[in-house]
Amino acid sequence: MSIYKRLDKILPKLLDKSFRESKGLGNEIGYHIFDYDPKHEMIVREHIKFLKEKVNNDSSDIEIIEFDLYEIMLEILEEKGYLEKTFDMEKKKGRDKIIMPIKRSLRLTQKNDLLIDYIKSRVEKNHIVFLTGVGKAWPIIRSHTVLNTLHAVIDQVPLIMFFPGTYSGQDLQLFNEIKDDNYYRAFKLVD
Repeated sequence: MSIYKRLDKILPKLLDKSFRESKGLGNEIGYHIFDYDPKHEMIVREHIKFLKEKVNNDSSDIEIIEFDLYEIMLEILEEKGYLEKTFDMEKKKGRDKIIMPIKRSLRLTQKNDLLIDYIKSRVEKNHIVFLTGVGKAWPIIRSHTVLNTLHAVIDQVPLIMFFPGTYSGQDLQLFNEIKDDNYYRAFKLVD
């Protein structure tokens, strides 16, 4: 099925009240993944913009809130005064040498994970959460880790991760090349 036909199936799902109330395998609110061929990144970004314009209006009782993982990472590093230092370190030591310091700065997977706290503090009951920027944030932020950690703190609203790669229903393969750890709690948003 073409990317356009798959994207056209999203809006009716979002507007369906049963989608917003659906429960997952463990009776938690539904987590969904919209996987797509990475070559369609710009088409997907434009469609996300369209969806937000369609849904986020005065007559709607729901709101799409988008969290771009890469942009959040940059914002947190900037707030902590680490962004320029990170750029300098990357120039001097290379990209591979900044991954662990950034993860530590963001406290990824720790109790006080700054990325998760950022998202959690901005989600309200009428929201539908869109997670984007997955490919841009890799390898620092791993999609399965974010989903697993969010599952523990966001369970009242539906969440859709836009994933540039393949989701088999069991595992994630970023860019159709890089196998991530298994993740089986999400539903494919559309086939």
